[in-house]
Amino acid sequence: MFEISVRSNVKAISKNLSAFAYKQLPFATATALTMLAKEVQDDEKKNIQRTFKHPKPFTVNAVGVKGATKASLEARVFVRPIAAKYLEPYERGGVHVLPGRALLNPKDIKLNQYGQLSRGTLKRLKARADIYIGPLKTKHGEINGVWQRVKANRGNPSHLRLLIRFGDALEVNQRLDYQARAKALVNRRFNAVFGAAMARAIATAR
Repeated sequence: MFEISVRSNVKAISKNLSAFAYKQLPFATATALTMLAKEVQDDEKKNIQRTFKHPKPFTVNAVGVKGATKASLEARVFVRPIAAKYLEPYERGGVHVLPGRALLNPKDIKLNQYGQLSRGTLKRLKARADIYIGPLKTKHGEINGVWQRVKANRGNPSHLRLLIRFGDALEVNQRLDYQARAKALVNRRFNAVFGAAMARAIATAR
C-alpha cells in the first residue's frame, strides 16, 4: 500500500480561484481524484495485459477503484486479495507464489487459452491407469513430475513421456512497476484532469 498526495497541487491552484470557484473546490477535488484513480486503474489493467502473455480475466479485472467523496477527498486503486497475493512479487521482487507445494511446469500436455493447465487437470491425470506421478531417474538426473506410460508401436519401444515437471518456485524476472507508473500518470495528468473537474463543478453549481 502506498499514497500519492496532491495536496500541494490543490493548494497551489486554490490561491488563484475566485470566491465562487473556491466554494466548488471540495467537489472538484473529489471528482478529479476519482477520475485520476480510474485512469490509474485502466493503465494498470493494460500494464498487466502487456506484462503477461495470456493473463486471465480474473487477474486483469482484479484491479478495482473506490472513488473519492467531498468528505474524504481520497480515492483508492487496489488489487483484490487473491490476485494481490500472487502479483506482489511482480512489484516487489521475489519468487512466484505457488498455488500448491510445487511449481507445475507443463511439458507435453494441452494448455488452456491462457497458456496454463486447466483446473482439475492433475486430479484427472491421477485417476488414469497410464499415468505415474513421482520422481524418475533419467540421463539428466532425477526428475519429479507426471509421466505417461506410452505403449510400444511401429518399432518404437514403450517409454514414459513427461507431461508435467514439478519444481521449486522460481525467481520472478518481470516487473509491473505499478507504483512508479501510477505516480508518473498522476503527475502527468493532474492539471488537465483537475481543470476539467473544476470546469464541471462551476458549470453545475447551484
